[in-house]
Amino acid sequence: MKYYAHSKENAPVDEWQTLEEHSDAVAKMAAEFAKPFYSAQWAWWLGELHDLGKARRSFQNYLKVSNGLTDDKYDGSDHSHSGVGAVWAYENFPKHPLKKVAAYCVAGHHAGLPDWTEGTMPNGSLLIRLERERDFVREPAVASWIANRNSLQSPSPPTALPWEMRYEDISFWTRMLFSCLTDADFIDTESVMNSSNASARAQYPTLNDLAPQFFQALDAKQSSAPVTPVNHIRAEIRAACEAAADLPCGLFSLTVPTGGGKTLSGTAFAFRHALKHGLKRIIYVIPYTSIIEQTADVLRQFLGAENVVEHHSNFSPEKETQQSRLATENWDAPVIVTTNVQFFESLYACKSSRCRKLHNIAQSVVILDEAQLLPPRLLLPCVAAIKQLVQHYGVSIVLSTATQPALPGLDDVREIIPEAMDLYGRLKRTELILPETRTVRQSWEEIADELQQHDQVLCIVNTRRDCRVLYARKPDGTIHLSATMCGEHRSRVIADIKEKLKAGEPVRVISTQLVEAGVDIDFPVVYRAFTGLSSIAQAAGRCNREGLMSQPGRVVVFMPPKPAPSGELRKAEDVLTGMLESRVNVESPDSYPEFFKRFYSAQNDLGEAFKEWLTKDAYYFRFQFREAAQAFKIIDDQESASVIVRYGDNDALLRSLYAVGPKRDIMRRLQRYTVSVPRRTLAEMRDKGFVVEAHPGVFVQTELPSLYNENYGLDLYRDNLPPEDLQY
Repeated sequence: MKYYAHSKENAPVDEWQTLEEHSDAVAKMAAEFAKPFYSAQWAWWLGELHDLGKARRSFQNYLKVSNGLTDDKYDGSDHSHSGVGAVWAYENFPKHPLKKVAAYCVAGHHAGLPDWTEGTMPNGSLLIRLERERDFVREPAVASWIANRNSLQSPSPPTALPWEMRYEDISFWTRMLFSCLTDADFIDTESVMNSSNASARAQYPTLNDLAPQFFQALDAKQSSAPVTPVNHIRAEIRAACEAAADLPCGLFSLTVPTGGGKTLSGTAFAFRHALKHGLKRIIYVIPYTSIIEQTADVLRQFLGAENVVEHHSNFSPEKETQQSRLATENWDAPVIVTTNVQFFESLYACKSSRCRKLHNIAQSVVILDEAQLLPPRLLLPCVAAIKQLVQHYGVSIVLSTATQPALPGLDDVREIIPEAMDLYGRLKRTELILPETRTVRQSWEEIADELQQHDQVLCIVNTRRDCRVLYARKPDGTIHLSATMCGEHRSRVIADIKEKLKAGEPVRVISTQLVEAGVDIDFPVVYRAFTGLSSIAQAAGRCNREGLMSQPGRVVVFMPPKPAPSGELRKAEDVLTGMLESRVNVESPDSYPEFFKRFYSAQNDLGEAFKEWLTKDAYYFRFQFREAAQAFKIIDDQESASVIVRYGDNDALLRSLYAVGPKRDIMRRLQRYTVSVPRRTLAEMRDKGFVVEAHPGVFVQTELPSLYNENYGLDLYRDNLPPEDLQY
């Protein structure tokens, strides 16, 4: 009997892919993917085992019937296949660790890594699947395939783990092997089933190819830059980054005040370091989608648009090519720009679609931009993942920030910038004015009056509601900027602000903290509502950024009418209050580690829960992969939901959504027109008729003209309809 892995529509049987061809190709490719972490033989076995179940008579008959071929023996019975290789490994290697590694990876290569025992996720127990599918391996067709498959008889699986593993290493390693298997399986299947995608994939230059282009463009930019003290220091920072690139792979920090040119200097380090140590790609990880486009655009100017792949939810489909879309599936491009959400959630994911990219993180330089913004609630599992990548997967990680956090458990961090450079002293471009007392608060009217005194001023507040309230008392010509505005709207507003600043025009901006991390705007005066120390330092980075003023820029910290709401903002505020009461010099960069040490100690981290799921029973290879993946959500979709708003020219897209449903292309294009809304607020807006559920889980603003305002975005705080809306 001839066994097939994949059929081709409207093609004769002799053009189908045989099971032998597919198994050989996947095993070989998975092994190649696993070489960087010394696990090639382990991955080879997973490839060999993953589709054993396709030898089942029911599966072979299913292929025939699905392609219009007559098969009187097929009665439509169960033809599932993914669990057979798991059962076979479990029974043939009873005392070998491969049995459980293979069981997780092979059984999950379609549905995702299972839990060991049934947890809160339904149908996710490996134990149940092994029991339910154990008889499949004894079916005559499967037994015949195995008996005639020489590679299953010899060589034997590797007997030793690739390094002396600690308990906390095993679940991460299993997930990396799973990545090798699922990516290899997908790519080989694609080569048979979708030749157009296959031919467009992985046609990228290497970092070695791109480096001359990058450094030539960087040299040109540096030589043509105006001769200023700030630009002189930026050149020194670049030189320090390139000098540190020869250091062995590992964990680095790049601590540079805002406006010091971290993006390009950090990229120069990454290129030099990758070329020195044979690393394969550079991955930029950024906390907010509001700044990711800016970073990607800068890198495109130096590397070419086709060589920089953005992977985040707010990416504009107009910029996407077939090649870049495919690269987001498995990150096989030389330069990736992504978000904390995409990067860290993938490292703890269980679904094959999210895990495919993981093996391509190995042997990379990862730059964690604005590292102080790692989610405090998930800090310990984030740090655990960082340590795994550095210790076992040939990754160098750069913690890039102006306010270096004291991340718990990372004790071997090497600072790239020599202390003797005294960057904070030499790049001091602002005067920090703290409130004389923290007990007396100002009204929004008083703050609005102060802002009126400045032609160019940025005022940053703590919440979207505060932003709206202050904006309602706005001086003439004030601009509102917050996350009640969709991404498309915010991008246009930020571009307008930059143009006004460049032209020297009056411009007053009231914003939430979304401008604090990496948005390149430069005001002579910045007001900041009292908050945590790192946020105040980031706000100061939007003031006199280029150092061109004859006097220091002014950063005024004020006490708003009310303290920040409970949660991380309130904790950060309380920590700074305690430091000021202890007379800590908060203008010294030495105060940042102290701030973060106190701040992190006040958080409720989920680290212990992840130990329960992924470490506690690691000696027995018992993991709750799905429980961990469900819990590791940087953005809690149980607390908020996205609403598609009516803005700009998206009416045609909304008509398509209603007509054909939430297709991938339509939803990708509409992503730039979404606003995150708390679930409780969403329920109220639906009751009032402001929002409808166009499709299950897809919420759309109704056609009421005033609900989305050109000045401040979606009106989350509306109680009643104005007269102009009553006709709808």
